[in-house]
Amino acid sequence: MSLRPAAREHLFTNGTVDRYRRALADGLDRVATRISATDRPFTGVTPDQLALEVSAVDLDRPLGDVREALDELEDVYLRDAVYFHHPRYLAHLNCPVVIPALLGEAVLSAVNSSMDTWDQSAGATLIERRLIDWTAERIGLGPAADGVFTSGGTQSNLQALLMAREEAGTREHLRILTSAAGHFSVQKAAKLLGLGPDAVVVVETDRHRRMSPTGLARELQRCQEAGQTVMAVVATAGTTDFGSIDPLPAIADLCLAAGVWLHVDAAYGCGLLTSKTRRHLLDGIERADSVTVDFHKSFFQPVSSSAVLVRDRAVLRHATYHADYLNPARMVEQRIPNQVDKSLQTTRRFDALKLWLTLRIMGADAIGELFDEVVDRASAAFDLLSEDPRFEVVTRSQLSTVVFRFMPTGLPADLPADLARDLADRANLHAREALAASGAAVVAGTTVDGQHHLKFTLLNPETSLDDIAEVLELVAEHAGRFVREQTPDLTYSVG
Repeated sequence: MSLRPAAREHLFTNGTVDRYRRALADGLDRVATRISATDRPFTGVTPDQLALEVSAVDLDRPLGDVREALDELEDVYLRDAVYFHHPRYLAHLNCPVVIPALLGEAVLSAVNSSMDTWDQSAGATLIERRLIDWTAERIGLGPAADGVFTSGGTQSNLQALLMAREEAGTREHLRILTSAAGHFSVQKAAKLLGLGPDAVVVVETDRHRRMSPTGLARELQRCQEAGQTVMAVVATAGTTDFGSIDPLPAIADLCLAAGVWLHVDAAYGCGLLTSKTRRHLLDGIERADSVTVDFHKSFFQPVSSSAVLVRDRAVLRHATYHADYLNPARMVEQRIPNQVDKSLQTTRRFDALKLWLTLRIMGADAIGELFDEVVDRASAAFDLLSEDPRFEVVTRSQLSTVVFRFMPTGLPADLPADLARDLADRANLHAREALAASGAAVVAGTTVDGQHHLKFTLLNPETSLDDIAEVLELVAEHAGRFVREQTPDLTYSVG
């Protein structure tokens, strides 16, 4: 049975290119208008409020018209989206994106190459492989290096730890050592790999929230004495909360001496690969057995764009399975480059194109300049907070985060310390929620040593120190008001 003419009109074919142009032009105009008019990062809408509008849409009654659909999209998405391009979005590791990458996104979505096999991707396979080689060269992994693009740091870390487990030579009593400030995806990967709940051993950090080499040496020794096999040490080049970079040379020395796989999670810190002034902060990463990079964090790429790199391409065989209909083993003998032989995924987008066009239009130095800007801004924000008696700041980041805490001042001297800490906790939680509800700014929250803190994650070069100062005033205003309301009988000032 043939499709109805109206249905055919919506297929992207050589006969509908004019319709495609008009639809995309309408969509681009709508997004551009929204971006140009956005004066705050968020509207403060609640899940319950927005759920009512989304659930009211009848998906069995199509609108049939692009502009009507875009009008509806305004109400259920665009109006209340969180806009990372806004200079007062200071929460998570979400970056504003560069225009060349948006061009790549449009091209790759329209052509819709699938990266699993050569006969579905052709030149896309070669572009992805060239970018993997380029990244491995920047890291310094050596001539035998290889890798593959992934959906994000969680998948990259999972694949790296899968390879480490297979290379360990045993499945018994396996352990993974990682920093107390490391990413939760290490624990998630251990569970997905079928390891026990005690498989991940947390190594202490120093006062700058970096993995302690002394602590690592102690844990390596303890595991050896307990008859446990350390299948991997996961070092972090850019922790999510503190932007801390573990001492990679010292960790690499310990791993080499113990014969242990070293994985470096550089999902955040990979932007330093393009920095002319801070590349040295990654010294030692070239000694890793595997590395995670997230281009959609510090390379200003749209989600998703990540990769896992390995020193020895042979270890990628642990992700290889052959299917007669897709990538039969004989294709290896014919030297046909099927990326599914390296990947945990089968169908996979050509996300590498975004980075390719970024490098071809902007160049790596421009990416590095943008990343250096946000690192500089975070350093200035740390100084600003350090000089403000209303706040305490945890540690100076090596990258672009700032973790801090509003501290009520003017409280009675005889107020018990536990009550003062609880009051400060609740004030910081309230300030973050009130700020988001107002839509004026978005900041993140985290817990440090059992106490609630706030966090700036700076990835937008457009964010100025004035923006940061004004957000701090809003935080102090919300937190101070909360403290006054909670303690009406106390003499209190905001500092």
